[in-house]
Amino acid sequence: MTADREIYKGENTVKQGVSSAEHDQNLMFVYAVEGYSQRHNMPEKDVIVLFRKYGINHLIRKNYNVLHTQDFDESILFAEDVLSWKQN
Repeated sequence: MTADREIYKGENTVKQGVSSAEHDQNLMFVYAVEGYSQRHNMPEKDVIVLFRKYGINHLIRKNYNVLHTQDFDESILFAEDVLSWKQN
């Protein structure tokens, strides 16, 4: 089996070696990046750099169990709150 072989689980396609929870956390991070990018008129590449600089990527994954019970926009608001706190 190669590392990039796909495993099918229900409607979700998950790469081998990535758990379903990890996959979902990654999707939430991507949504936060895209949403922040649109709200603040920034290129997604710059948002990723910003999020990594302030640890937003880790915080979204760490708080996934709470964030996934909320509207997806909550991940964007969470990132904005953390950035306003860390930048001041």
